[in-house]
Formats: sequence, structure tokens, C-alpha cells
Amino acid sequence: MARIRISIVFESGARIGPGKARLLESIRDTGSISAAARDMGMSYKRAWLLLDSMNQAFTEPVTTAAPGGTGGGGAVLTPFGAEVLERYRRIQERAAALAVDDLAVLADRARPEAGPKV
Repeated sequence: MARIRISIVFESGARIGPGKARLLESIRDTGSISAAARDMGMSYKRAWLLLDSMNQAFTEPVTTAAPGGTGGGGAVLTPFGAEVLERYRRIQERAAALAVDDLAVLADRARPEAGPKV
């Protein structure tokens, strides 16, 4: 089955797509940047850079984090971060719903083995 992947690219060049949305969901679910990174199979540094890019892209942060140590630490989505995730998922669902017929036609005509993905 064919599917749509949505990336939103802002005038500044900042973007949010499926990977960043999944990272936000994982942070929401785990309460931790490091746990979210492990869950996604990426380094903590990569996860932190992605979050920083989102925090820099908007006028409000999408996450807040407390440093680790004896008292723990952790990360949470801000109310704005939850809104960004909700709006991204809604855009994604609406686009997929609008494209379902066209995707089905194209999928029927796609080769089962298309060769290397470049």
C-alpha cells in the first residue's frame, strides 16, 4: 500500500516531519530524551539536536528538560509542543484521507519490486 509522508517546511527553512513527530511522541510517552532516543534507535545527541531545531523554529519551546543526576531529570512536551504534534498529525491524517483514491490507483500500477530506492 502506498502512503503519504508529510514534511512541513517553514519560510525560515525549519521543518517538521514524521521523524520529529515520532520523537515528540516518544518523549511524551517516556518522559525522557535519552529513552526516546533509545526507543528510536538514535543517539542522545541526535535527539537533542532535533529537539533544539524544533525549539529554535518556533516562538515557544516544544519541550522542557530537567538535567539528570541524583534527582533524575527528564523531559516533557510543553502545551505548545503537544499542540504542534496534534496539528502535525491532523494535517497528516487529512492529507492521507484526501489522497486515498489517488494512492490506490498509483499503488495498483506500481511494480512490486521497484529496484533500489534512490
